[in-house]
Amino acid sequence: MTRVSRDPLAWLAELEGVSSALAATRDGIDVMLRDRGLRRTSPETTAESLARGAHASAVLEGSTSGLADLSEGRGDAVAQDALRLSAVLLGNAPLLGSAPLQALARLHAVAAATSLPEEQLGRPRDAASAALLRRVADLLLAPTEAPALLVAAVAHAEIATGEPFGSHNGMVARAVERLVLVARGVDSKSLVVPEAGHLALRPQYESNLRGYRDGGERGAHAWALYAAEAFAAGAEASPLRRGPA
Repeated sequence: MTRVSRDPLAWLAELEGVSSALAATRDGIDVMLRDRGLRRTSPETTAESLARGAHASAVLEGSTSGLADLSEGRGDAVAQDALRLSAVLLGNAPLLGSAPLQALARLHAVAAATSLPEEQLGRPRDAASAALLRRVADLLLAPTEAPALLVAAVAHAEIATGEPFGSHNGMVARAVERLVLVARGVDSKSLVVPEAGHLALRPQYESNLRGYRDGGERGAHAWALYAAEAFAAGAEASPLRRGPA
């Protein structure tokens, strides 16, 4: 659903309610990080946020493992994939801003390391999938006045619905979304848990992804409005809000 233009997200940001909803969510995130995070943030808090995100993403991908399993390094195969991805995620933030195709390939290669043959790791399924990944990379590199939350949400939806890789597309999509928030300064210490926001709103998450895939401009509009709600739920899931897991 990404449109090619000088500012590829201007049209979506201008649709009714999108900018105001995302601005309100961003304000809430900023208040949470400023008032409750800056004096108390530690590497352990970031690690807890990443663990919560890995658990939520794994559950959305079909895992039945609990958060305690992941915290102890246990869990089913899907949970292990998500945990392994979370361990390398933040190290890819600089690459996402300079060479996003390489970052996407690395994320998939880590997530799918135990599931696919080596020659398929980080590789698009076919020519159409390669084109989709180039569109996502162009989106991440293009100058835009659209909110960073919108860039994150659209990159997520493009990967999750386009399924360019042989497996783990949803997991990679959610990882990219979190990474955009880090790379673009929304949440530089990765304390928001957007994956948990999607899990909390799972029926809406899944239906809005279908709408993004099949619903044209109307579906993209609905996804952008949903994303504002999901990011707000992700902020509520932060360790800064909820205390120790």
